[in-house]
Amino acid sequence: MTLSPEHPLFFCSPTRLVVQAGGIQRVAPFCKSRGWATVLIVTDRFFSKSTPLVTSLASTLDAAGIKTFVCDSGEPDPSTELCDRASAEVLAQAGGTPIDAVIALGGGSNIDLAKGLSLTLPYRRPVAEFVGHSNWPGRPLPLVALPTTSGTGSEITAGAIFLQPGSATKVALMGNDLRPLIAIIDPELTLSCPPRVTADAGIDALTHAIESWITMDARDFGAAQEADPAYSGRNPLTIMFARESVRFCFAHLPTAFAEPKDLTARTGMSYSSLYAALSYATAGLHAVHALAYALAGMTHETHGRTNAVFLPYVMDNLVHARTAELAEIGRIAGSSKTDPLGQARDAATLTRALIKRLDMPTDLKAFGIQESQLAQLVGDGLNVVRLAKAYPIQPPQQAFADIVRNTFLGRLSGDTP
Repeated sequence: MTLSPEHPLFFCSPTRLVVQAGGIQRVAPFCKSRGWATVLIVTDRFFSKSTPLVTSLASTLDAAGIKTFVCDSGEPDPSTELCDRASAEVLAQAGGTPIDAVIALGGGSNIDLAKGLSLTLPYRRPVAEFVGHSNWPGRPLPLVALPTTSGTGSEITAGAIFLQPGSATKVALMGNDLRPLIAIIDPELTLSCPPRVTADAGIDALTHAIESWITMDARDFGAAQEADPAYSGRNPLTIMFARESVRFCFAHLPTAFAEPKDLTARTGMSYSSLYAALSYATAGLHAVHALAYALAGMTHETHGRTNAVFLPYVMDNLVHARTAELAEIGRIAGSSKTDPLGQARDAATLTRALIKRLDMPTDLKAFGIQESQLAQLVGDGLNVVRLAKAYPIQPPQQAFADIVRNTFLGRLSGDTP
């Protein structure tokens, strides 16, 4: 990407970032420094019932003179109904006690649920009323994010993703005020992740990095007309973070998957996830996520696996539009080719090889998708307009159809005849 006065640069992130083994110990002192009297811990039953993390965190907060409530209703891919039900339960638990802040402990789903509650609790409205706009009655409650996986980047982003009954794809809360006040990234918290969760989260991070690296330029994104854009297209700063994320991911994800207790690999993936989020949380995403949401609507498969299956084929679709970028990714991944187009094609094939090494599907047939369903997948993906409009090839209809067809067949242009 060439520098030009015509290229605007927007960048948003949490106001504070900490990456440190044992960083969870910083939570109580930070909350006390803010003068908070009451906080809500949002997590799930695994962390509340099967680990000492929630009890320990609540104890340190109590010792600091801070009252805690716990919501352990988190589930994978939270729905708007789950958020509203959890909101009612928290309000009943708190009685008339005002909640000053929310602490999210868990993977991206728990952090997304916490973001939803940061709006529903103070304003006592269904979360669906906040979807699709940021014209909210006021700011959400401040959020402290403690991710336990290395992948989603929700601890950085302006969005929260929910399933909504009656919708074929997921819906999003979106606004810069949803970005956490502080993200504390503690690699030790990821040691509890089993291999499949490590793979899902790791490929999610890789997808964020690659998609945002090869997305639409900020100059063409149209965000310059917005007062406070959440996503604004790629720029030199987001590309810098994406590049480093890809390096960390190819270097450390196979080890983190095969040797879950390797703290060096876990730390490497913590940085990969963080840098990917620092890229995509400003640059935005496009076809992989749009089509992954559509596939999840059909199959209810995990976000990591639905991203994984489309990622190589989206990369392959862009080998001519983003040759230089994909060639660099190919070199990072280990391409031995000398020509940029060959390296760009290798980027897709080597990414698919990594996905296969992590025991994840590499074509749509592995999900049970039938050829008769491909048109619906394309249509549902295109209906995620905020992502489809960011694809570097516009209009995106034919590109999406080609991607889905090739993903069904498991066909990449770099495959050996």
